[in-house]
Amino acid sequence: MSRLDSFIRRLEAQRACIDAAAQTIAALEGPVFELGLGNGRTYDHLRERLEGREIFVFERQLAAHPACVPDSEHLFLGDIHETLPAAVARFEGRVALIHSDIGSGDAEQNAGIAAFLSGNLAKLLRPGGLVISDQPMTLAAADSLALPKGVKPGRYFIYRRHP
Repeated sequence: MSRLDSFIRRLEAQRACIDAAAQTIAALEGPVFELGLGNGRTYDHLRERLEGREIFVFERQLAAHPACVPDSEHLFLGDIHETLPAAVARFEGRVALIHSDIGSGDAEQNAGIAAFLSGNLAKLLRPGGLVISDQPMTLAAADSLALPKGVKPGRYFIYRRHP
């Protein structure tokens, strides 16, 4: 499979998972977290699918399209190892949805960040809240959910915190 085809499949999986999650949490109160703004495509999609919902974004360094940059009150700018623990102190047990797309091409680095995120994301989620991730995680008090139709196992991951 070409890298272009792989990229397209990843984006299709991402969109399918976000759309499914948006429906699942429709009646669940709480903010949404976007880990990794990149150029702002998924943030823009989350804004569209979850209109009116507060969305907080975590990014190391801004490089997004200007129309896809949140205001300063909704942006945690800096290293995730510093910004995420601060968010846990502020939002513990209240977040309805977390979308994490911060993997790289380095398997060892991905495993390290997934371990760090696993310990923190579990603390942020409210009961019934979801994590959608490009990396497998081990979240305390959460179950792995089936992926939407058409998304191959291992392409994306969805977890729900126990009610």
